[in-house]
Amino acid sequence: MDSTESSLEARPTVAPKTHSLNAACSNGDVDALRQLAISKGGLLDDEVRRIAWPLLLGCAASNVDEPQVKDLPAHSDEGQVQLDVDRSFVYYPRGESDEKRESRKQELSKVIVTVLRRHPMLHYFQGYHDIVQVFLLVLGIDAAVNAVSRLSLLRIRDFMLPTMSGTEPHLRLLPAVLYAADPTLASHLSQTQPFFALPATLTLYAHEIEEYGQIARLFDFLLASEAVVSIYLFAVVVISRKEELLEIEADEPEMLHSILSKLPKPLDLDSLIEHTVTLFRKYPPEKLPGRAWPHISSNSVLKTTRHLHDPTKQTLADGERHFEKEAAEIRRQDALERTQKQARILLRRYRRPATWTGTAVLFALLALYARSDASPSVTAWSSALAGIQRTLFDAWRRYLS
Repeated sequence: MDSTESSLEARPTVAPKTHSLNAACSNGDVDALRQLAISKGGLLDDEVRRIAWPLLLGCAASNVDEPQVKDLPAHSDEGQVQLDVDRSFVYYPRGESDEKRESRKQELSKVIVTVLRRHPMLHYFQGYHDIVQVFLLVLGIDAAVNAVSRLSLLRIRDFMLPTMSGTEPHLRLLPAVLYAADPTLASHLSQTQPFFALPATLTLYAHEIEEYGQIARLFDFLLASEAVVSIYLFAVVVISRKEELLEIEADEPEMLHSILSKLPKPLDLDSLIEHTVTLFRKYPPEKLPGRAWPHISSNSVLKTTRHLHDPTKQTLADGERHFEKEAAEIRRQDALERTQKQARILLRRYRRPATWTGTAVLFALLALYARSDASPSVTAWSSALAGIQRTLFDAWRRYLS
């Protein structure tokens, strides 16, 4: 551990826990590491994290046969990556020279670009660099590439889809968790959309927490937990502010949103983590009200990390497969919503008899099939549906004329 890292994180002397951490790391005991990462103080220091984080993510030894980043096609998001990298390392490490900070930025850019070029289906989002810079500081550039690849495809994949639609199921779970935990507060916030939680949950809180020791300790907890636990953590933060929030009228969602979109300071992370674990055990996702959980895609990280005891059982190929399936689901849903919107506009405009309303609904359903990415096994069926769709469309057009 070099002097810079020593200055970033004071190493408390907790002999029994240090012994347990060393034993768990030496034995590759992921279950023990999870319990230790969740307990008070987390993994204690970066020396332990350098071993523990890759184990918690299920990282294998680096593949020496991976292509060099310079030999891979540029990713379309690299321009935005550079803009964000230029704004990185603002709060930590402290006291470094401009030369050292510039060197770190170059390393950060290399990690992000390498991950994106090796997995070009991933889409960069603003704030991703906040996550990656923590991994870079803890693990170093070589180990960070492997860890961030697995994090991206297996833990935050929903945030790296072609659109931001993948974030909505995460945010929509928040009201359900709040209703389960505190119906009074949830009702008070019911007019405020849960998008106030996006900056924190999207970046694993790295965009919101300015202290290196705090964000590293929080990553201990998040990497040791299922992806959905991040939402429970935000719910606990909201509940901790109940008194302040109830003082504001429920019909002032803008004011409530302004307060909720910023984390309170200071953060008692150990207390928040303890309450999050309790809340998660008391109201697991399957027991949340409003059927919030069943509506989530089976390809979402919210479900693919559920009850995942051995992280090595999931591969990067698994992540890519779930990515493509979820992206296809979103495309189909977007197409259906567009078609339904067009049908509603036509119905409002012309207000024709009920029989035509049924035809419009059928037309919307058929359009969904015709626009989706059909596999070879359903090509003939899709062609038939497309033919029926054209017939209905012609009849509809004649009727309107």
